[in-house]
Amino acid sequence: MTSGIAFVVPAGIDDPAVPSGGNVYDRKLCRALAAAGRPVLEIAAPGAWPRPGAEDRAGLARSLAALPDGTAVLIDGLVACGVPDVVVPHASRLRLAVLVHMPLVDEGDAHLDALERGTLRAAAAVVATSPWAMKRLIRHHDLDPARVHAVEPGADAAPLAAGTDGASRLLCVASVTPRKGHDVLAEALSRVADLPWTCVCAGPLDRDPAHAGRVRGLLARHGLGERVDLAGPLTGRALDAAYDAADLAVLPTRSETYGMVVTEALARGTPVLTSDVDGLPGTLGHAPGGIAPGLLVPPDDP
Repeated sequence: MTSGIAFVVPAGIDDPAVPSGGNVYDRKLCRALAAAGRPVLEIAAPGAWPRPGAEDRAGLARSLAALPDGTAVLIDGLVACGVPDVVVPHASRLRLAVLVHMPLVDEGDAHLDALERGTLRAAAAVVATSPWAMKRLIRHHDLDPARVHAVEPGADAAPLAAGTDGASRLLCVASVTPRKGHDVLAEALSRVADLPWTCVCAGPLDRDPAHAGRVRGLLARHGLGERVDLAGPLTGRALDAAYDAADLAVLPTRSETYGMVVTEALARGTPVLTSDVDGLPGTLGHAPGGIAPGLLVPPDDP
């Protein structure tokens, strides 16, 4: 691995049943490194990260111990940040970098936040997914700015979306969890129920079943059950078809370091309505003429 890199990723990043922006980022990064002439040794780490069981912690420890001294190692932050006791002992012999998709402070757990701080302070380098996220990590964990880097995921080129009539087909691509704000979306849609629209929500429903149930209840209470399709996870051609049919992409998230679904929609010429929070203003950006290709609205406000 003298010219290559070992990349530790959560097991199952290619599982179509559990899509996420982090998984897509990891897979694209593997391909980009290989294309740049840096062979990648991919190490899949099974476990309920960032809170793994003893067996999975031991498995990660064995994987790191098996790497020769001086190996360049990139570890997905979901795996690394909650287990400094496993990762930090290798920091003096391996060239460790940690890729942080979403800081653990956003889990609302002070203990996890402290564990993440220990891991990141020991790493030779930290990679964030946006300039906003980079600055936040430096500030929140008091990291050396010279060791923290922003590598934005961007988006693949895509054909322009056909849409419908330019207004009536909405698409929300996000896991149905409290952070992503589907409850806010349900309340907002209830206020425009007199308009002719339908909405497809593409994303896993099993990350927080109780919250998904509350969202279903909100939709039923507002009489929107037939107009909002909680379609579950969509990938590949099914997701491409959903983007192609959309007139407007919506992302009512309460927190977002980057927001890959924003750039995926914009790559297809689809305008975006999203929260004015965290890294999203930078992701939405502006067209060459200075006009934003969408609209930012206050978070958590239907």
